[in-house]
Amino acid sequence: MKKVIIDVDTGIDDAMAISYAVHSPDLDVVGVTTTFGNITVEEATRNTLQVLELIGAADIPVYQGAAKPLVREVTAKARLFHGENGLGNVVLPAPVSSAQSQSAVQFLISTIKENPHEITLVTVGSMTNLALAIMAAPEIISLVERVVVMGGAVTVPGNRTPVAEANICADPEAASYIFQSGIPLTLVGLDVTMQTLLTRDHLEQWRARDTKLSHFFADMCDVYMDAYVTVGNVRGCGLHDPLAVGVVIDPTFVRTVPMHVEVDTSGGPSDARTIGDRREHPEKAPNIEVCLEVDSERFVSHFLQYVMD
Repeated sequence: MKKVIIDVDTGIDDAMAISYAVHSPDLDVVGVTTTFGNITVEEATRNTLQVLELIGAADIPVYQGAAKPLVREVTAKARLFHGENGLGNVVLPAPVSSAQSQSAVQFLISTIKENPHEITLVTVGSMTNLALAIMAAPEIISLVERVVVMGGAVTVPGNRTPVAEANICADPEAASYIFQSGIPLTLVGLDVTMQTLLTRDHLEQWRARDTKLSHFFADMCDVYMDAYVTVGNVRGCGLHDPLAVGVVIDPTFVRTVPMHVEVDTSGGPSDARTIGDRREHPEKAPNIEVCLEVDSERFVSHFLQYVMD
């Protein structure tokens, strides 16, 4: 089993990614770290604890992390897509468990050091926790197995701005720092995630299962899909964060291309854009494996098989 840490800003697709990872027979989720993004870090921590308790995984420790970007102010919450509470306004019982006293950054550093070349980190929110961890302990760059990032839009339009994806927008400087750090990275961006659609038919199949968890996911994703309709996507919602988990489970779900990728931090119209270059430059060697193709049917089938079981 692959040891993973999932770094989340638990909104709707984060919740599905957590459940998918926990139920996968191929992954050992050793901890979940939280950050700001879709919602505040405090809300993300609460939601993470609630989801873990709902899926019977309250023993997985949760570590609260960054509350704000490295240098910028926090942007508005993604209420349109994730609801006021981050979980599509579906109300879960208050969590019985609490976050650990150790911070997310401390946990990342200590766990990677204690498990050299064994930890895969999956970041599906802002990348601030990892940036802070590398700043504090740059030696983890060579000790982590890989970092799989849900973020970016290298060859397609953005979803937060015309050119930028939401997780990169949350903290462009953190993403830029990590991209330049030399840490092994796989970028799972909108280039592929928008091809992995969850549909209304899938929600009806979940409701037919008639379990507390299946109704929770179906009701939550109704809100998500309604938001997608407002931006012109009537077929369903993208499985953004779950695909990042899927790439760890089975890398053959995607085809990657090595690229040199930079993040625009200018603050102008192209701010937070992920700029990929496939050309060979002595000063710009490839720093990221960028996912450009996905076997969406096979991935969605696998996700549906394990997200609740």
